Amino acid sequence: MVADRASQPHGDPCHDSGFRSRRQAHHLRQNAGRAERPTLCGQRLRAGRGGCAGIVTVCGGSIRIGIAAAVSVDAGRHGCPCFGAVNSGRPYTPANVHLRPSARNYPTGCARSKPQRIAGRHHARCGGDESQFEDQQEHVVEWSGLLYKCANTTFTHKLAKLDLYTPLDMRAPGGALGLYAIESAMDELSYELGMDPLELRLKNYSNKDQNEGKRYSSKKLRECYRQGAEKFGWADRKSEPRSMRAGDELMGWGMATGIWEAMQEKASAKALLTEDGKLEISSATADIGPGTYTIMTQIAAETLGLPIDAVTARLGDSSLPEAPVQGGSFTAASVGSAVYKACTEVAKRAFALARKVEGSPLAGAKFKDVMFADAQIRLAADHTRAVSLRDALKRGKVAYIQKEASAEPRDDDRFSKYIHSAIFVEVRVDEELGVIRVTRVVNAVAAGRILNPKTARSQVLGGVVWGIGMALHEETLTDHNLRRFVNANLGEYHVPVNADIQAIDIIFVEEIDKRVNPLGVKGVGEIGVVGTAAAIANAIFHATGTRVRDLPITLDKLLVAS
Repeated sequence: MVADRASQPHGDPCHDSGFRSRRQAHHLRQNAGRAERPTLCGQRLRAGRGGCAGIVTVCGGSIRIGIAAAVSVDAGRHGCPCFGAVNSGRPYTPANVHLRPSARNYPTGCARSKPQRIAGRHHARCGGDESQFEDQQEHVVEWSGLLYKCANTTFTHKLAKLDLYTPLDMRAPGGALGLYAIESAMDELSYELGMDPLELRLKNYSNKDQNEGKRYSSKKLRECYRQGAEKFGWADRKSEPRSMRAGDELMGWGMATGIWEAMQEKASAKALLTEDGKLEISSATADIGPGTYTIMTQIAAETLGLPIDAVTARLGDSSLPEAPVQGGSFTAASVGSAVYKACTEVAKRAFALARKVEGSPLAGAKFKDVMFADAQIRLAADHTRAVSLRDALKRGKVAYIQKEASAEPRDDDRFSKYIHSAIFVEVRVDEELGVIRVTRVVNAVAAGRILNPKTARSQVLGGVVWGIGMALHEETLTDHNLRRFVNANLGEYHVPVNADIQAIDIIFVEEIDKRVNPLGVKGVGEIGVVGTAAAIANAIFHATGTRVRDLPITLDKLLVAS
């Protein structure tokens, strides 16, 4: 398709809005060229002569007021198959707050230039909604440009002002929707090509961030694919829909890719080491459940070589050193880096005191020559030459050492920093009733250094459960006369319960990233959500041969579509 990266003027009430990533603004606009300008009501988008259309992912729009509809591509004599993905819909939330659109998936345009590769034009188009009084955008369209190779890309974002409250962040904002679109499209493409969905992703694997033209600080996605597929038993998958059964139920296997930004925000922390060998660390962060207390304690204990029970963590008080809101999967990288830096400053001061101890075995050493372990400062080359932290303070006549430090993201714009995952899902569907059960999930995650496997696993488990809710349960219903949510309570807003959750296996792929931050931490949380809904939807198609494009996928929709 002939199109260039160019800007378009805003229109009203729907206006094209330049996509802005969290790091850098991208203004990628479509110049129609010889291609017809697509409308939102089933018009066809024709490829220009000599061109070939690439994957089209269309996200957003309001299905309640009929904004979004199908956009297709006619590749003409080039013989390219047509399909793709669209996300659209209204938000869903149990509260009286407009959060995030649900997702709807329509046939759109796609093509390939080789039997195994995505073709040269990739058009990602996003539509969303906002209130009448604020401008809010989710980061939806860029994800496809991060995952798969395509030489030419176009991203557009259309917004419609509605008489609803401003949409707010919820559950991996932007990524959960954007990845549902592209990963649904990739699954459809695999069937059009007669190719295994995992093989298609590997054929189009990208070693760099194509949106910014940068290498990744680290990317172990191939290993996620390998380990996840091996654990799941993907090699035993039969390719044809409706070809696998478990007793009286249809069984389907689907997969998808996940990606989320490895972010870091400025944060501060204070470390206080007393002469009795006890350490207190503090920061005005929060712990809403991911285990912030635990990792703050771990980082501090490791840095100063202290036992865990000698460290106390304080947080949740605005009088403490400043820290960002807990969100975005960046708390471990942000607050953790600040704790590490503050404790390192304490360590340097303690080492300086240890060198001055009369007859000190560390007298001629430098800080880089020592290590901290078992509440001692030791010469790395000879562990018998050591001074305890207690002795360093006591004999230095110092009652305590207190240091406060701030950590900021590294000023290194050469690399893109992301977390990656591969999600494999098994579903079983009652052929007569249409009841869907997610019976197995394997999620293989590459997230840099994992500080605490137990708390990190819990984070990803929770994310997978949220993804199951997005795919099968959660939907906000709106009264269009009163413009109010009619199921704003947990009795009528359906969420997964214990009976809905079965086997979930989490794999952490070893990934060393010395560029992302001093700890090598990328963070987990949202990475458990992104891709999960798409993997479930893809598994349902494999089980039934039916695509339900409107999330959540409920039994009535499945029976009607069948």
